[in-house]
Amino acid sequence: MTNAIRTAALGACLALTLACTPIYRDHGYVPIDEELAQIVVGKDNRQSVLEKIGEPATGGLLEDSGYYYIHSRMRTIGPRRPEVIDRQVVAISFNQRGLVSNVERFGLKDGNVVPLSRRVTSSSAANKGFLRQLLGNLGRFSASDMLGG
Repeated sequence: MTNAIRTAALGACLALTLACTPIYRDHGYVPIDEELAQIVVGKDNRQSVLEKIGEPATGGLLEDSGYYYIHSRMRTIGPRRPEVIDRQVVAISFNQRGLVSNVERFGLKDGNVVPLSRRVTSSSAANKGFLRQLLGNLGRFSASDMLGG
């Protein structure tokens, strides 16, 4: 009987350890710096951006606005709700002629949108409110949303 109790205790400890192991999931796509270096401000247009780095997660809500590439990293520990531990947005802005005017990378720090890198010193991301919503709301979902229920 002592061996059975030890085996059960060992099994319970193993199950608890496995249940508390974090599970990481990545969602979306953000081009790496080497890919973004291919984009030439003032020369590339919407089509050449698509050919060089692929389709964006979303386009701007306004005509003549930019492309947005979004990546989120989620961590789930045991039965807890998934937690967003990293989020990045690459915003590629276009001028009225359809040429790239700016390439910016944004992240989330302490709940605020922060620029991580910019190709042009002045900020031309047309709608910072849109970026804040994009960074702040991604990942806030329930299991029923994912299951279609």
